[in-house]
Amino acid sequence: MTVTQPSKSQAYVDDRLHVFHSWSAQAQISPVVVAGGEGAWFWDDEGRRYLDFASQLIYLNLGHQHPRMVEALVDQARELATIAPSFANATRSEAARLITERAPGDLDMVFFTNGGAEANENAVRMARLHTGRNKVLTTYRSYHGATAAAIVATGDPRRWPSEPGPGGFVKFFGPYPYRSPFWSSTDAEEGERALAHLDEVLMFEGAQNVAAIMLEPVVGTNGILVPPDGYLAGVRERCDRHGILLIADEVMSGFGRCGEWFAVDRWGIEPDLLTFAKGVNSGYVPLGGVLISRRVADTFADRPYPGGLTYSGHPMACAAAVASIKIFEDDDIVGRSRRLGEEVFAPRLAEMAERHPSVGDVRGLGCFWAVELVKDRATKEMLVPFNATGGDVRPMAELMAACKAHGVWPFAHFNRLHLCPPLVISDADAHRGLDVIDEALALADRHVRTT
Repeated sequence: MTVTQPSKSQAYVDDRLHVFHSWSAQAQISPVVVAGGEGAWFWDDEGRRYLDFASQLIYLNLGHQHPRMVEALVDQARELATIAPSFANATRSEAARLITERAPGDLDMVFFTNGGAEANENAVRMARLHTGRNKVLTTYRSYHGATAAAIVATGDPRRWPSEPGPGGFVKFFGPYPYRSPFWSSTDAEEGERALAHLDEVLMFEGAQNVAAIMLEPVVGTNGILVPPDGYLAGVRERCDRHGILLIADEVMSGFGRCGEWFAVDRWGIEPDLLTFAKGVNSGYVPLGGVLISRRVADTFADRPYPGGLTYSGHPMACAAAVASIKIFEDDDIVGRSRRLGEEVFAPRLAEMAERHPSVGDVRGLGCFWAVELVKDRATKEMLVPFNATGGDVRPMAELMAACKAHGVWPFAHFNRLHLCPPLVISDADAHRGLDVIDEALALADRHVRTT
């Protein structure tokens, strides 16, 4: 690859020569060189500052360079930098205890992984081995990771280039009140019809063949879709009725992101397996895991579990998790996230929706919000088409560029802006970010049909 911008920093030059970036056409990207960060802010190597309304990839719940997190890593490195997963270790044990103490139901064991995709891979494997069944139901609007089974379990178009892959995954439609696939007119009706649809899928696939239903309690990348009250309880009941395990993928929604320790807590749901990563330690060192119910764990009491990872429960990652949970408790981070959602994001976004004709819907919880943009509110035509490429993405690209030009870095997926700042963001900075987005939405309004 020829570097065409010699005035760029050496870090940029080396990146373009040697770093292969995920989900990217390598010759078409120009990554920002990040030099530092603090709290909800980060800055590039030329001094431009950005308010991180994406928490990087929606994992930086405690923000950049939290001093207690950094201190915990330094202390752990001095004590014991690494140890194999076959040994017991005080930091790993404490992390597991602290995580399980905050988990719902009897999820009192942890299988540690390096991230969310590996957590979902292993949750599926556990479910199949526990039940002796093969099929796993997942939703079309979902993302579960980019490893072999996780990407096939995924519903969004990123799975297409990986197909065919491991078999046994069956898709169904979850509730989406704004774009109801069931022609529902109310949230309650959407929940009821989505459950009726699930019943039909189970009938046609043979419920006796289904090992697990895996879903994101609040769908993340594919829309920040908050389920109608009663929907998750309905899924839980069907799992119990048919001997199916419920896997809650809380990789993105967990650890305060939705204003609860785990999103399922909002509805009082107890899954059989719960996967986590991201917010467990804000990504300071990669960490994920599967929370395992007692009855599933007992399957492997005298039968070896056929899975493992070289760095499972890495002490540096676990030290960050321990520090994170203590910070959450000391500073009431979960309560703070809930309050920001109720007092800042919900009212501000509702007000924006009233004034901007391009805003079709706003939805979310805690510090986890989506602004869905349309060309026509009546028809709900998306501002950019589903899975758009090339010139079709220009309206969203212009909107993102305007936000970044004014120092705010949100997350975009298809026709939506996702607003997911660190949970430690100040009220003033949250309003500042929303002010910039409010102004930038004028660009989207230009694409609204007036006839």
